[in-house]
Amino acid sequence: MHRQILLDLVGRYACSHPDEAETVKRFRGFISNHPECFERSLRIGHITGSAWILDRTGARALLTHHRKLDRWLQPGGHADGNPDVLAVALREGLEETGLALLEPVDQDVFDLDIHKIPARGQEPEHFHYDVRFLLRDLGAGGFVVSEESHDLAWVPLVALEDYTGEESMLRMRDKCLGRLSSQF
Repeated sequence: MHRQILLDLVGRYACSHPDEAETVKRFRGFISNHPECFERSLRIGHITGSAWILDRTGARALLTHHRKLDRWLQPGGHADGNPDVLAVALREGLEETGLALLEPVDQDVFDLDIHKIPARGQEPEHFHYDVRFLLRDLGAGGFVVSEESHDLAWVPLVALEDYTGEESMLRMRDKCLGRLSSQF
């Protein structure tokens, strides 16, 4: 089953984050009940992959000021049929930032989030079941703003609230601060 790898990743995530049991339950149910969960054509929602990108020091995250949503977010996007969500996160990180030297800090899911996307044009309101991976930029940090963004910025983790108050963004920052102090 093409969904089993993601179900296994979500299962490992559940063991590491028992306080997020409700989100994990919703993810498992969505994946199990929708064989087409990786396709954007699934109108109620679909799997997306995101990249929480840190600089070499681990002190800053690269955020994009998303053109359509007009908010500061991590790079990410649709799986478009690809069940390898880490590959999706890496692809989106490259496409949206121009950073060619990205590497996963590890192969495990860093964060899970389910968020509502508002209706736009012919596209109805739906949910993104976002699978987020922790990546590190091994290059010099020079980025390129894509047409999907108004801007990009390396944001110090300690100043994240200057850009966003979104719970999921602050949660990823807190996970970084708790996890990475010894890795960088």
